[in-house]
Amino acid sequence: MSALRRPSVGGGLRAGAAPLALMGASGFAGLGYQIIWTQQCAVWLGHESAAVLAVVAAFFGGLSCGALALAARIESSARPVRWYAGCELLIAAWGLVLARALPLFESWLLRVTGAQPAPAWQWTVAFFGTFLLLLPATAAMGATLPAMARIGARLPGERVAALYAGNTFGAVAGVLVVTFWLIPAIGLTLSALSCATLNLLCGGAALLVFPETGEAAPALPAASRARVALSRLFLTGLLGIGYEVLVVRVLSQVAEDTVYTFALLLAVYLVGSAAGAAVYQRWLSPRRHRRQLGNALLAALSLACSIGAGTLWGAEWLKAHAQALFGSGASAAILAEGVPALFAFAAPTLVMGALFSHLAATAQASGVSLGRALGVNTLGAALAPALFGVLGLPALGPKAALLLVASGYLALLAPRAWSRPMAWLPAGTALALLLLTPPLAFIDVPDGGRLVSYEDGALAAVSVVEDGSGTRRLHIDNRAQEGSNRTQRVDGRQAWLPLLLHPAPRRALFLGLGTGVTAASAAEDSTLQVDAVELLPEVIRASEKFADSVAEDTALPRLHVLAGDARRYVRVSPQHYDVVVSDNFHPARSGSAALYTVEHFRAVRQRLAPGGVFCQWLPLHQLDRAALRSIVGAFLVAFPRGWALLASGSLETPVLGLVGRSDAERFDAAALRERRRQVALPERVSGLGLEDDFAVLGSFVAGPVSLRRFAEGAPVNTDDRPIVAYLAPRITYAPDSSPGDRLLDLLRELCLTPEELLQPTPDAGWLSHLAAYWTARDLFVESGRDVRPSPRVEDMLAQVREPLLSVLRISPEFRPAYDPLLLMATALARSDAEAARGLVTELIRIQPSRTEATQLLASLSAASATSNDATR
Repeated sequence: MSALRRPSVGGGLRAGAAPLALMGASGFAGLGYQIIWTQQCAVWLGHESAAVLAVVAAFFGGLSCGALALAARIESSARPVRWYAGCELLIAAWGLVLARALPLFESWLLRVTGAQPAPAWQWTVAFFGTFLLLLPATAAMGATLPAMARIGARLPGERVAALYAGNTFGAVAGVLVVTFWLIPAIGLTLSALSCATLNLLCGGAALLVFPETGEAAPALPAASRARVALSRLFLTGLLGIGYEVLVVRVLSQVAEDTVYTFALLLAVYLVGSAAGAAVYQRWLSPRRHRRQLGNALLAALSLACSIGAGTLWGAEWLKAHAQALFGSGASAAILAEGVPALFAFAAPTLVMGALFSHLAATAQASGVSLGRALGVNTLGAALAPALFGVLGLPALGPKAALLLVASGYLALLAPRAWSRPMAWLPAGTALALLLLTPPLAFIDVPDGGRLVSYEDGALAAVSVVEDGSGTRRLHIDNRAQEGSNRTQRVDGRQAWLPLLLHPAPRRALFLGLGTGVTAASAAEDSTLQVDAVELLPEVIRASEKFADSVAEDTALPRLHVLAGDARRYVRVSPQHYDVVVSDNFHPARSGSAALYTVEHFRAVRQRLAPGGVFCQWLPLHQLDRAALRSIVGAFLVAFPRGWALLASGSLETPVLGLVGRSDAERFDAAALRERRRQVALPERVSGLGLEDDFAVLGSFVAGPVSLRRFAEGAPVNTDDRPIVAYLAPRITYAPDSSPGDRLLDLLRELCLTPEELLQPTPDAGWLSHLAAYWTARDLFVESGRDVRPSPRVEDMLAQVREPLLSVLRISPEFRPAYDPLLLMATALARSDAEAARGLVTELIRIQPSRTEATQLLASLSAASATSNDATR
């Protein structure tokens, strides 16, 4: 026994630094896997936020199973080193299996989930499917801490706190390194292989460093307090992860909600937990025999959770001041997102780490093994994502749910603790927050505006806000990214441009609903059946607030809105479509980049009927050149003969579309002309600026050759190499150019020839007009760069008259230049009839075939004659 108390230098290394190093490396790999598997599971779960909840639950569920099933045998074993090494090897082996076989598992789970599952079934498959998928590795992870604690059994019991702290600090490093470096550099599969290699090294190092003791562990004495200790461990695990889930969900409305956001928030949470365990090990563990320490920590944790939740009301203020302090740049913006998390997590997680260490030590003193204590604690943690994230937050709202967590810790206090101030202070704080604070929601309502609707969902908060002018905007997590009732023209063009490229569409699919205006515009065609798939049920309900933006109520029976995930739907649905239109999803937001991968584009192509057309709209104002090149490269893998067109040439919010056909054929100009002539709603189509062949075909900006040259050398966005998810946030955090400049640079670089677009090629005269239209369009877009809006028509004409006339001289068919000049001439006639007549005369000279200018000139002449007669 004396040898155990005074180990040799080598033994001290083995018992001291080596266990901490191995647990740190094991924690690095474990949380690295969590980040990797979260992104991989999002492919079939449908949304990164759903994947976070499911993978967190699966992780803790597996840890619990491993600890409860294996720890008792490990802790009584005379060869714990072999157990530890075996667990690390199993983690590595299953990590390697998933790295290669995960697509097969995903395909099976997609079929089990179905194209349009009920919410209860979807969440059941999500949680249990992910749990079973990861179980071999996560169960082995759950046994590593008890095994290492058994290896270091010669040390005092409170050494567990140090091992827990080392493991958690390693987890912090794993989260940050894997997210910010490994995945962007080498992709998900190679990152998983790197983590598996680390597990192999941990297992091999343990066999080399630690000798077999050959001694069985002594039996722990049973005690009557074991049930109390286990119940506290279970409930504190449930409440601790519940607090994490709720805070992350709330802060997603303040942060940009990118792949970096969750990693940073998780790192802050883990740092606090590790620090708390270290504090317990250093200063509190000698007093663990004091029964009041547990009550004091519970009361302190309740108070810390209330205060941490209270800081969330100031999260936007904290982030703004942090950005001002840190300066510009993407790194500074990401760090600024961590400041509100620091205020919300620092104190609670510090106490959580100390409390777990204390409860584990108390449980051991009560006759409960470390493995059982860990298993019960992680079992509670495994239930938290479902109870708090899926059920509690939508039902109660974030404010009540967070205060329920704080109150839950108070419910664990011993009855005698309520006779002391330490219990009443946190209780009073929670009550004050409940009664005195507004709902914990982030909604930017402009002056003179109002909140039309608001709903907290499991994955996002969805609101509709109306400003003083009556413009309604759809917000998801307080970000106005889903359109408004003032964008009907652009939204309608995003529906009708692809529809007009098909000679006779009968069924169309829209991926993403938003305000519903795009899909409803398509459904106005009485010959067309429209399916629209939307992930968030809250968005479907919010879209009803924009129903008055649809021109024809009879469109609604032909519009079938399906609640489901777009990726899953196109992979599982048996339906084929003549036209598929994918919304311009913000590429930096959680889960959206998965809708721009090779695998998704290939799945869409399989969903197209023969001769079908697919259009993927892209928000150029939310994409930099690098991310755009990666998306274009991915699209061309699935649609080698692909084209690009513009839905909107706005310099503030330009929208580019990538177009492909299932048969890889070019377009027939005669068939497109006939399609436009026979369209059921010619006035509606003309009102969208698609009144003739030139307006439709003139929207194209690039052909296959130009797109391939543009994407050449760029890493292609795939499920395994999610390049866009890591590139797109840069321009979100720190834009280095304006959307207009990016659009103009793109137009200068891209090009196409009629031969790339049309077959058979029309006559040379018509083609020259089309080429002139393309030139005029580019000049028109560029001419808008220096225009400053003014309410005075004279000021506007001084800026745009000559540029727009120059555009029309190149292409008289270019209506986007003709119509504004005609409107300004009408307005100018009220103050300067002579100048108005001069402008109209010039329009007639340039484009004599249009009657609008001739009619306006006649009207002006008649008005002038009437005025002269009155004067005489």
